[in-house]
Amino acid sequence: MTTASVSAAGFPPGCALIEVRVAELQQIFNSLDPTPFRRRDLDPKAEEFIADWARELHADVPLGLLIHVDRQVAPEEDTAVLRAAIREYFGERALSTRRQLRLLFRRGRTSLVIGLIFLAISIAAGNVAESLLIETQFAGIARESLLIGGWVAMWRPLEVFLYDWWPIRAEARLFDRLSAMTVRVVASRPT
Repeated sequence: MTTASVSAAGFPPGCALIEVRVAELQQIFNSLDPTPFRRRDLDPKAEEFIADWARELHADVPLGLLIHVDRQVAPEEDTAVLRAAIREYFGERALSTRRQLRLLFRRGRTSLVIGLIFLAISIAAGNVAESLLIETQFAGIARESLLIGGWVAMWRPLEVFLYDWWPIRAEARLFDRLSAMTVRVVASRPT
């Protein structure tokens, strides 16, 4: 990874470059994906490499992807299709991640309703148990045990709404940045 400072190279000034070296352009794509060039998935290792480098960069820095090809560079229309395919791929990943976030919030709301109902029942059952066992030493234990059980039922909704959504949202933003990055292809050796 390097930082580009020359906009003449086709990258914005101050752009953080992610550099990938391949023997041919097809190596960027998943070889098991039979779909047309523009709709193809990236190779999992290539995607992981690009995303990992981008994660390490500050979120305000524009990104650029420079692909070094060992063989002769494809015609400009092929590289234009490659640029569109990479942007489309990461755009789809951003949409998929946002769907995952919506599903997490939906599960969180369902868990919250269930947890609140269970907490209310636990509090009521604890009060009933305390009143039935008022003359014994177990009255307070029974009430507190049921109350603790009710709060434990709230664990999952609190976990969802306090902690679980942050990394998913960050991942969606990362994929948005990757879908907007400048992509260039150059021959690493003249042929």
